[in-house]
Amino acid sequence: KMLEREAIYAAKYKDRFPSIKSAGKLIPTGERAETCLKEITPRPVTPPVVKKFLNTTRPDPGAVRVFYGKAGDPDVASSLVHGVSTRPSLTAALLTNPSPKTLFQQKLQELREAAYSSHQKAPLGRTCNQPLGLPNGMDIEKTTFGSKTLQSVNAGEIIHPPKSHEQVEKELQEGHHLYIRSHNAYFVGEPVNRKYDWTKYSKSSRFGIATPHYNDGRNVAKSLQWLHHLQMERGAKLVTKQSDDFRERTQPQIGKVHDPIADTMNVPLNHTYGIMVRPDEFGVGYLLHHTASLDFLRGKDRKIAILNAVRQHLKKANFHNFSSLLEAFRHYDKKGNGVICKEDIQDVCRQFNLDLHPQLLESLIAFCDYDNDGRINFLEFSNFLNWKDKMPIGELEEKILTKGRNKADSAPPHSQKTLKEGIREEALAKEGDLVPAEGGIVKTPKTLPRPKTVPDNYTTSSSMVSAVVGGLSTVGYRVYGVPAVRTDLAAPRIKRVSDRTNYGDQSNAGGLIHPSLYSLKGVHEKDFFISRPKEEIACIFRNVGMDISEETFHEVWNLAAMKHPRGQVCVETFRNVLDEIQAK
Repeated sequence: KMLEREAIYAAKYKDRFPSIKSAGKLIPTGERAETCLKEITPRPVTPPVVKKFLNTTRPDPGAVRVFYGKAGDPDVASSLVHGVSTRPSLTAALLTNPSPKTLFQQKLQELREAAYSSHQKAPLGRTCNQPLGLPNGMDIEKTTFGSKTLQSVNAGEIIHPPKSHEQVEKELQEGHHLYIRSHNAYFVGEPVNRKYDWTKYSKSSRFGIATPHYNDGRNVAKSLQWLHHLQMERGAKLVTKQSDDFRERTQPQIGKVHDPIADTMNVPLNHTYGIMVRPDEFGVGYLLHHTASLDFLRGKDRKIAILNAVRQHLKKANFHNFSSLLEAFRHYDKKGNGVICKEDIQDVCRQFNLDLHPQLLESLIAFCDYDNDGRINFLEFSNFLNWKDKMPIGELEEKILTKGRNKADSAPPHSQKTLKEGIREEALAKEGDLVPAEGGIVKTPKTLPRPKTVPDNYTTSSSMVSAVVGGLSTVGYRVYGVPAVRTDLAAPRIKRVSDRTNYGDQSNAGGLIHPSLYSLKGVHEKDFFISRPKEEIACIFRNVGMDISEETFHEVWNLAAMKHPRGQVCVETFRNVLDEIQAK
């Protein structure tokens, strides 16, 4: 053993006292974790003598626990039946749905039930036969029982006698002084007659100082409250900061996003989680609509922004410097041939202190050139370089635009007047190019749409449904469900916070993505259409810096009031009428 012990610990420790016996117990190295965790196969079989005890303490799953003292007894309980055998009667199916009876069986059952007292007094489905126990030959409708009561005075006459108010008051005052002396009873508010001598003083005079009092009972209510309760109501209510922070963190507030873990996040408020994905060259809209490569907007943001800024500058210059679209077009058309070329736009831009790059000037002409002829006509000029709704066309301008006039008269003063009189220029617009303005009598140039290029063989899934020649239109189909915009309901005057119904007075997706300048100041669309009085309308337009004379204001007000059946005027109606008058 000493040799084995030295061999075990020879490489680990150095025995400095070999003569002294080591402390502790030496564990042999034969047992390992591998032998403990390794399953023994085949498993040993439990003997039947031991198995009956295990079935009592640890039975198998799903097995019945059997006492080890009854393990060898025969199984009699599984075949033993207790109770009395019963015969089946009527089933539930027969009681729920009985077999139909014949007419003979139904009449026989009615004859048998006719002798029942309950059948005579309360028959099923009809009233009982009341004259069944009365004597024969008695007239039921004319025979009455009891003594007749003579009616003298009804209750209405007792409560409200047929007397006038003066007669009732006179009867009430008669003998009242005797009733005071006998019963000491006075009317409500009647002073007690103490038989004083009122010749020196008035009977309605009062003595003493008036006591301050209130008829609403505030002093009584104050006396019923304890003093410390009143002091607690006057003082500030102190709340622990821990409780206030917990309530602010757990309870949602109106108009704020509920974020219970906002204090634990060590990130700024505008922090965005996730990985920034680099946008692809093509968007979902391009893939859905098969957009051509010429109509891609990616990479053209700066170009489009500069082009829109130039157009906005020209629109402002034309609106402030010219009174009509025809005058502005003639100023651009230096040569008087009815179209605007590149050199004409460049000269006008220099007059307006707008020096454009040649490439930007070409882009501007390409954007405004709807028919791709390299020049800008009157319809293109009014749509892309002007606010045509703010500068409507009058009757005289309409005749000049549609019928034309002499070139010598229409040529600018600084051009060479070598044209013969009588030669008429071509019409700048057709009759179909001028349409009536919305809500007005004057006309305005029609809007030129800018359709995108449509690829060949482009179809949608919705257009393939019932795509037959002469099929029924879906316009007359019945619509199911509740509409998202409830225009059939009247919008409440004061809307609840929990009311999420859209009554048609809310903004759409375009208004949310591109809000107006008025919404930044707290002025929304419904504020423009609320009817206001005359003084308020005048105050609004004068506060925005518009100098309107009294005569003009009254004229605009009368014209705006004629557009409403009740004569009401809102800010939008007044502004539209004012723009029409200024355009004329």
